[in-house]
Amino acid sequence: MAGIGFELKKVFKKKGILAAIRAYGYAGIVCTGPMILGEILLLGLRFTALRSGAAEEEIRLVNSLVTYTLLASLMITNIFSLVTTRYTADMLYREKKERVMPSYWGSVSIMLVMGWVLYGAFLLACHLPLAYVFLSLILLSVLILVWTQVNYLTAIKDYRGILITFAASVAGALILGQILRIFAGIPIVILLLFIAVLAYGVMAFCFHHLLLRYFPRGDGSSLYFMSWFDDYPQLGPLGFFIGLGLFGHIMVMWHSGVARQVAGLLYETPVYDIPALLAFLSILVTTINFVTSVEVNFYPRYRNYFSLFNDGGSLRDIEQSQKEMVRTLVQELGYTAMKQFFVTVVFVVAGTLLLPYLPLGMTEDMLGIYRVLCCGYAFYAVGNCLMLIQLYFSDNRGALISGGSFAASTILLTLICRHFGIRYYGMGFALGSLIFTLVALFLLWYYLSHLMERVLCSQPVVARKYEGICRRIAERAEAEYRKGKKEHYMVEDLPDEEEEE
Repeated sequence: MAGIGFELKKVFKKKGILAAIRAYGYAGIVCTGPMILGEILLLGLRFTALRSGAAEEEIRLVNSLVTYTLLASLMITNIFSLVTTRYTADMLYREKKERVMPSYWGSVSIMLVMGWVLYGAFLLACHLPLAYVFLSLILLSVLILVWTQVNYLTAIKDYRGILITFAASVAGALILGQILRIFAGIPIVILLLFIAVLAYGVMAFCFHHLLLRYFPRGDGSSLYFMSWFDDYPQLGPLGFFIGLGLFGHIMVMWHSGVARQVAGLLYETPVYDIPALLAFLSILVTTINFVTSVEVNFYPRYRNYFSLFNDGGSLRDIEQSQKEMVRTLVQELGYTAMKQFFVTVVFVVAGTLLLPYLPLGMTEDMLGIYRVLCCGYAFYAVGNCLMLIQLYFSDNRGALISGGSFAASTILLTLICRHFGIRYYGMGFALGSLIFTLVALFLLWYYLSHLMERVLCSQPVVARKYEGICRRIAERAEAEYRKGKKEHYMVEDLPDEEEEE
């Protein structure tokens, strides 16, 4: 999210309470908008279903289909998100904007094929009606577009346009859903899935328009970005591990003793799913704070430090700049952890008092799970910030170790804790997130304590590119693109040559 952070710095320079609210509001919408939309959409779908007199089985089926599709789209896009983000940053640094949009189309095409094959096979194995399968795959496709577009939105400066997009997506879909519910005899499951497709479809359309306003339509092969998988082999697995750690504990609980079968391979665990959904909201503040505080305040120190290497700074200046950079980083990360601790306490106290009065069916056991998961998500939020700073310093291997420990520990500990009864539900994720934070903190501290050595001595004497399968695919696709373009220009020039003759 660095691009957003840099632009928000300009917004934060404006003084006044309204200016601060505006800046935090923009950051919140850009960083957490799709997440918030998912929460609102699930609630809106349930409200529409209840107003329509839908059976409980139909409501459960829609909730499961939307939830499974959301998680499937996130797991697929996580494999590509860090790689395409790095690729986009490199192309912007090299002033090659025309290279950005082809990577968008290339990555989206690959992910859509993966999604339709893998998730389509899963849905067919659930023995669902073909109409449900088709709408779920359309929803998956639209979600993949949205999550990918969010990665490219770091370079977008039209915050007002993004804000309007979110509002139009939610309001338009829910209003149209109510109209269709009243005037059309559409089966309720198909209607609710259509509303979900419409909401994210409007968002995808508007985001695409915003991207085309900033980036040119492009030049170069759409698979050229694939070589970045070989240049940065840790980023793809890291994205997958983070998604697996974040959502894996929910998937594990879908196959526990308290799970209920919805249809075929679709399961739900309301006693765990609802607390997880609500506790997840507690990390939004830290997500926003990382962009508006850590990056905005830390980046100038970071830039100054590395510019001294490039501009011939003295050793004393470099050492002093390093101290200031590390001090600012420690200060901002400390503030972030304190804010997350405060937010977690507020969520725990407010949730304990208010959630029993909401129509969510919260029991004492569910409240206990909710409190434990709030603590778990707090550790995850801090650990994720530490991991992102590792990526800031190009410690990709350290970040991969942090992410791998997160995925492995949360899934393993959740598998263990679920056998000890409902009082221990959520403990696996909380302990795994704590391990994630501690591992990331130690690796980041070790890296910064040897920063000068890493900067000056970690690169090879002779630059070599790893000739993996991804690079071969990228180079072959680029060669075919250049060959086709050359032939196209020759064909276009042919009539003019004939006329001259």
